[in-house]
Amino acid sequence: MTVEKSADNSIELPLGETYPEIRELVRRLCSGFPGNYWRQLEESQSYPTDFVKALTDAGLLGSLIPEEYGGLGLPLGAASATLEEIHAAGCNAGACHAQMYIMGTLLRHGSREQKQKYLPGIASGQLRLQAFGVTEPTTGSDTTKLKTRAEKQDDHYIINGQKVWTSRALHSDLMLLLARTTPLNEVQKKSDGLSVFLVDIKSSLGHGLDIKPLRAMVNHNATEVFFDSLRVPSENLIGEEGKGFRYILDGMNAERILIASEAIGDGRWFIEKASKYASERTVFDRPIGRNQGVQFPIAKAYANIEAATLMVRKATALFEAGRPCGPAANMAKLLSSEASWQAGEATLQTYGGFGFATEYDVERKWRETRLFQVAPISTNLILSYLAEHVLGMPRSY
Repeated sequence: MTVEKSADNSIELPLGETYPEIRELVRRLCSGFPGNYWRQLEESQSYPTDFVKALTDAGLLGSLIPEEYGGLGLPLGAASATLEEIHAAGCNAGACHAQMYIMGTLLRHGSREQKQKYLPGIASGQLRLQAFGVTEPTTGSDTTKLKTRAEKQDDHYIINGQKVWTSRALHSDLMLLLARTTPLNEVQKKSDGLSVFLVDIKSSLGHGLDIKPLRAMVNHNATEVFFDSLRVPSENLIGEEGKGFRYILDGMNAERILIASEAIGDGRWFIEKASKYASERTVFDRPIGRNQGVQFPIAKAYANIEAATLMVRKATALFEAGRPCGPAANMAKLLSSEASWQAGEATLQTYGGFGFATEYDVERKWRETRLFQVAPISTNLILSYLAEHVLGMPRSY
C-alpha cells in the first residue's frame, strides 16, 4: 500500500485502499440488504435488527474491543473502513455505529471488573451498548450546563432529569449516561462535577426510566429519555465521580472520525449513482452527462470527497499513534460532511424528478447525509473550535 509521510516524518498516511479484506467482507454483507430493505424500515419506523445482527455475527461491531474481551482488537482505521463501506453500499450504520465509540469510555476509564462484566457480552452481541445519553432539551450543545442530576445515597445514585435525541435507547441493553453529580455553582470549572454511568435499560424501564420514540426526518430510532428517581448502583459509575466530562471528550475524536468515514461512504455512493445515471439518461437525443452543467457538479463533488478522505486518513493516523488529533478530527468531520452533502445535491439534481421517488433511494440518502452537518457536532461549533483553539481568535460563545 502506498503511504505518504506527514511534514514531521512521523505519521504515515495510507493512500491506497485500507483494510481490503474488511471492506470486501462489508460489501458482501451489505449486498444482502438492498434499498428496499431500508425503505420498508422507514415506512414502519423499525430498527434494522437483521442488519445489526449480521454485522455483529461477523465481528465488525466488536472490532475495536481487545481480544482479551472477545473482540478483534483492531485499530480505529478498521472501524473507519467498515463504516465507510456500509454507507458506500447504500446502507446506514446509524443503527449501530455508536457502539464503536461509546465502548471506548468503558474501555479506557472503566474498572477491570466493569470491563470483564460488559465487554465480552458487547463483543458477542449478547449485550448492546448503543445509547448515549448526553443532549438535553434546554441545553443542547452546552453540555456543562446539563440539568440531569445524580445524587449519591448509600450504595447507589438517584438520577432525575431528561435527555433528548438519544438514538437507539429502545433497542439497547445499556446506556452511557452523563449526569451532574456536583451542582454547577459548587465547582471551580464548569466542566467539573459531571459523571458517567452505565445504565441497565432493560431492568430500569418502568422503575424510574421512561423512553418515548421521537420521530424524525431520518430513521435513527431517536428517543426522549426521562429519569424519575432512577436508582443506579454505585458500581455502575465509570471512573471517578466528577470527571465524566473529560471521559466523554476522550471518545469524541473517535466519534468525529467515524462519522466522517460514514459521510465519505455516502459521497462515494452518490457519485457512483450520479455518474451512472448521467451516462444512461437520454434527453433531447443525448445523455445528460454530456452537458457540463450536469457533469461539472458531479466531478467537483468527487474531488471534494477525495480531499476530505485525506483528512480522515490523517486524523485516523494521529489517533492511532496517540497523538493530539482534535483539530484533524474536527476538520475531517467538517470537510466530509460538506463534501457528502454537495455530492447529494449534485445527485438529486442529476436525477431530477426521479430523485424524489423513493424507489431510487436518492432522497433517503440525501436526508441521511444532511444530518452530518448538524450531528454529532454542528458545522458552526467546529468552526468556532478551529477559530479559537487553532487560530488563536477570541472565544465566540
